[in-house]
Amino acid sequence: MRYLAYILFFTFFACDYIKKPQEPESVARVGDDFLFRSDLLNLVPNGTSKEDSVAIVKSFIDRWATQKLLFEAAELNLNSEKVDELNQLMKQYKVDLFTNAYLEELIIRKIDTVVSNDEINQYYEANKQFFKNPNELVKLRYINLVKENPKFEKIRAKFNSFTPKDKKELAEMAIQFKSYAFNDSIWVDVNQVYQKLPFINADNKENYISNGMSYQYPDSTTVWLVKVKQVLPKDNPTPLQFLRPTIKQVIINKRKVELIKTIENEITNDAFKNNKYEIYK
Repeated sequence: MRYLAYILFFTFFACDYIKKPQEPESVARVGDDFLFRSDLLNLVPNGTSKEDSVAIVKSFIDRWATQKLLFEAAELNLNSEKVDELNQLMKQYKVDLFTNAYLEELIIRKIDTVVSNDEINQYYEANKQFFKNPNELVKLRYINLVKENPKFEKIRAKFNSFTPKDKKELAEMAIQFKSYAFNDSIWVDVNQVYQKLPFINADNKENYISNGMSYQYPDSTTVWLVKVKQVLPKDNPTPLQFLRPTIKQVIINKRKVELIKTIENEITNDAFKNNKYEIYK
């Protein structure tokens, strides 16, 4: 029986010890506040040297201690009016955080994010006077190929005529070109032209970029074939092509604002009906 009692005692003691919560190892203390090793997890990026790791951890601990000490000093030394003001701000901040989080969840569930082309076009036509392109826009096509290309004359002829058949054949030959762009129906910013055609810059662009211009430009090893289809001067209404993503987002944001107003009205009206919200006169 005595042996059995010892067994029961140690079993009970062991279970109690196992269940006892283990305090995490602390690394710093300010007053009654402790900073634990678990608070430092993932603080130091992988691959950081030992010296840098120590510096990062020490800086974090010092910052933590400074903030705690400053907070304690503020609690002791700020006058009661300021403390009341800050407490009200904290209460309002909490209300705003919870309210915004809740509204975001409701909006995600209820918002219609499908925007038709007609809606985008209507918004653009009604507001295009407010959208001005900050730089010149250009429609062009080009090919850059080595001078010794044996099919140069054929390529140039197809590039100049540029029928659908020619365009298809040029695309099939594109592996021979150092660079090219065939889609001359879209607008590109003039700064992109400077990047793609490095012999053109802001100082000489008038020589190479104007409506309907077509030319051949040789450099040391290659030849550029260029056809400028159209140029849209700076400060003209920005083409819809550039604005579609922006307009779509504007329309969705307007829907969000309207949906928030609807939600706020519904929740207030329901509270009135259920006598949860009253205004005393």
